[in-house]
Amino acid sequence: MKNKVVIITGASSGIGKACALKFGQAGAKLVLAARSEDKLTTFVNELKNNGIDSIGVVTDVSNEEQCKNLIKKALDAYGKIDIMLNNAGISMRALFKDVDLSVLKQVMDINFWGTVYCTKYALDEVIKNKGSVIGISSIAGYKGLPGRTGYSASKFAMHGFLESIRIELLKKDVHVLLACPGFTASNIRNTALNASGGTQGESPMDEGKIMTAEEVAEEILKATIKRKRDLILTSQGKMTVMANKFAPSYVDKKVYEHFANEKDSPLK
Repeated sequence: MKNKVVIITGASSGIGKACALKFGQAGAKLVLAARSEDKLTTFVNELKNNGIDSIGVVTDVSNEEQCKNLIKKALDAYGKIDIMLNNAGISMRALFKDVDLSVLKQVMDINFWGTVYCTKYALDEVIKNKGSVIGISSIAGYKGLPGRTGYSASKFAMHGFLESIRIELLKKDVHVLLACPGFTASNIRNTALNASGGTQGESPMDEGKIMTAEEVAEEILKATIKRKRDLILTSQGKMTVMANKFAPSYVDKKVYEHFANEKDSPLK
């Protein structure tokens, strides 16, 4: 990672913030994007105080022009781009029959279109430097999850998009990584949208009993260095993906049971 220029979206919290620390400690120069200027400024100053070369660019990835500006600022600051790490994301929790369709659109705009916009404008540089395009996806990109129709749809779309790019660039020596953490301790469940588009507020899970964002970031860094194509994390996640290939109906039932037992589950 020494002197590699890495753009990370959704970098002010969770997996994005943890990735910034890990990649920065490994020697990368960071271009960090997030919607909150205050959080971004505080974090960039913290990184600089620890000797990590970084800049922050306030960016709403659902806005194409802001994504284009993010790439421009990266080139203005460092003159190249080696890695485009698409992490910005939002979740939702409501049954499809109850949810306002604007919620699904918002989730798709951030999770899918944000990845498309940033990758589009960074791609020429990534190709030039034989670098990496990374999508932080989810097990929800392999298995549709009840109460998360918009989230699962956005991650399935991300998978199809990045797999297609991987094949298009097969002869260009560009690395494309689909990283799929299992349940990870972060604020994504607290900020998940409810049926009307408000925030859920309280996580339905015990955040202390699942994989930490720092552990996830360490695995993503290793996978990037090794130029792996897929990264599926947690034994539960690996088991779900594998079992779904051979016994999808059985997995349907187990997934239903899991989410029906959540606190305040919409399946009840």
